[in-house]
Amino acid sequence: MSLFDAFGYQGKRVLVVGGATGMGAGVAAVTKDAGADVVVMDRADVDLEGVTFIRVDMSDKASIDAAVDECGGPIHALFSCAGVADGTPGIERINFIGHRHMIDRLIAGGYLGRGGAIGFISSAAGLGWEANLPTVKQFLAIPDFEGATKWAVENNKCDYMFSKLAINGYVASNAFPLLKQGIRINAILPGPTNTPLARANAEMWLGFGSDYREEAGIEASTPLEQAYPLVFLCSDAASGITGITLVTDAGYVASGVTESFPAATPVVGFLRASMYDTD
Repeated sequence: MSLFDAFGYQGKRVLVVGGATGMGAGVAAVTKDAGADVVVMDRADVDLEGVTFIRVDMSDKASIDAAVDECGGPIHALFSCAGVADGTPGIERINFIGHRHMIDRLIAGGYLGRGGAIGFISSAAGLGWEANLPTVKQFLAIPDFEGATKWAVENNKCDYMFSKLAINGYVASNAFPLLKQGIRINAILPGPTNTPLARANAEMWLGFGSDYREEAGIEASTPLEQAYPLVFLCSDAASGITGITLVTDAGYVASGVTESFPAATPVVGFLRASMYDTD
């Protein structure tokens, strides 16, 4: 063995939820090439050869429970990648509540335990989680699937941005309690990435930051460019990292904060602001 083996996945079994397309498919491909035994869960069919496929509907608790039972363990790395855009029925469940329920089930069943890691795909749309922390914590304090769904509906939080705020707050607040169980949890916050979901919402998703990318001479990220840092965060090489919400946006947010790209400054200010808190 060499020191670099810590970056690999030899001898590990990983679960990629939402691994049929986009960044999740990139994660499945990278971890497979890194030596992992890969299980992919999705509503859509998976065309990556050499992986185990389990169909799941992340908006449906019974479907999640059945998928977890079929998958079993051990799971050394869980990649929570499934997500949908605004206007999709059940977005609050698909983007967050369902993932949290799956994590709870995997841990309770002993399938995900000490030495394991969890990696979420969040979004730069969730940058304001700290400014909105009181509201996010109120939501996260409701542990059950049905109760959290009811709260989101009643409080008009069934939208893409709030689901990403919730992911980021969940990752940060669960770093310590999960670490006591030997489990790490992190997330990436991608900027515009050329996925099927982004192309279906191209004007908003791929149009965002186009002026920045044009001046920098770069394109929107590829799914693989986002998969690589997420795979790293769940590898043994990142064993000292947990509770991180890593911005993976080619520097757009940093350039807005520092005003090195002034056009990004008001946009980043808006994303980082408190939009939900009423306290």
